[in-house]
Amino acid sequence: MGNDRRLRRLVVDGVTWYWTVRQRSRPEYADCRLVLSLFPEVAADGVRRRLALVFAPGPDQLVSNSYFEAGTVVRLPDRAWLNLYEPGTVRLLLDAAAPFMDTLTSVRDLEVDGRPCFAEAVDRAGAAGSEG
Repeated sequence: MGNDRRLRRLVVDGVTWYWTVRQRSRPEYADCRLVLSLFPEVAADGVRRRLALVFAPGPDQLVSNSYFEAGTVVRLPDRAWLNLYEPGTVRLLLDAAAPFMDTLTSVRDLEVDGRPCFAEAVDRAGAAGSEG
């Protein structure tokens, strides 16, 4: 079994991003969280920033706990899913989260609900799939 907690690297438009996926498991499923953390290698302004996209179970969303593959987030109405360990998924989520980072430039550790980014990432993935 590999190390799923390792620091991964993704290069986007000449900027190197590092990312990790962490699962916070609690006795109650409703308290479980999947967290995708991203931070650039060198910040443009010299300040190190971190973006954390937090995915929690809800009425229309599941996060992997034991039934699904590790790192999986599922939207129930249409059964759309993303795996946070896949670099392509991370790229889609980073693109979707860019407006949060651009508007909240003074926040060093930005923690954001991942659901809006999930929806945009799934839509972009679907659009890219239909073009090919």
